[in-house]
Amino acid sequence: MTRTPPQSTRTRPLSGPRVLATAARVLRQLRHDPRTIALMLLVSCVMIALLRYVFDAHPRTFDSVGASLLGIFPMITMFLVTSIATLRERTSGTVERLLAMPLSKADLLGGYALAFGALAVVQSALATALSVWLLDLDITGSPWLLLLVAVLDALLGTALGLFVSAFASTEFQAVQFMPAVLMPQLLLCGLFAPRDTMQPALEAVSAVLPMSYAVDAMTEILTHPAPTTLFLRDILLTTTFTLLTLTLTTPTLPRQTP
Repeated sequence: MTRTPPQSTRTRPLSGPRVLATAARVLRQLRHDPRTIALMLLVSCVMIALLRYVFDAHPRTFDSVGASLLGIFPMITMFLVTSIATLRERTSGTVERLLAMPLSKADLLGGYALAFGALAVVQSALATALSVWLLDLDITGSPWLLLLVAVLDALLGTALGLFVSAFASTEFQAVQFMPAVLMPQLLLCGLFAPRDTMQPALEAVSAVLPMSYAVDAMTEILTHPAPTTLFLRDILLTTTFTLLTLTLTTPTLPRQTP
């Protein structure tokens, strides 16, 4: 009589308790790193406040640019923090040790995404509250929609950070990915010039970059009192980019042991 081999962790389905346990472990580690927490929660607020007083004599300029940057700043911050923190776990062997346990790749990735995503929500809420209620950012739409887009953008930055951490071997290399991945998006997202006025080749490139839709969604909130069809399209595409990036991240994790 042949014995059935033990189930491989590769075939284990996604488990809610294991995802929550992984997320709790990541948050406990971050709790002992106050500089990282300060970077995630405060830098976006400081940058938004600085921008407000740079345009102190031209408040309408702050209104037109501030909403877009409210989505861009959290994305940049979460990209940087997530890529470095995840790289530490990869290079220290933590990821390999965890995958040797009854933990699937989906559990591990879901735990990381949940932990950093929770911090992204807090970060976006602080930046949005500061912008709307203290810095008098004037928008036509609902501040709650502004918060929604800011959170989605921060989650996108988290997913991109998880993805690029696989291609860096040092923290310095992880930082180098930021201009390579985010600067082209920043230049082509429509913040500096409308995308439909760009050269056709650049407009085509901008159409496949997720930051373009984040800025478009913020612009819709800035100018429309209620969600529009374009706004719904933009948040759907932003969410799709995030999920697609997380899916592409899974094969970059080390091979699991049976």
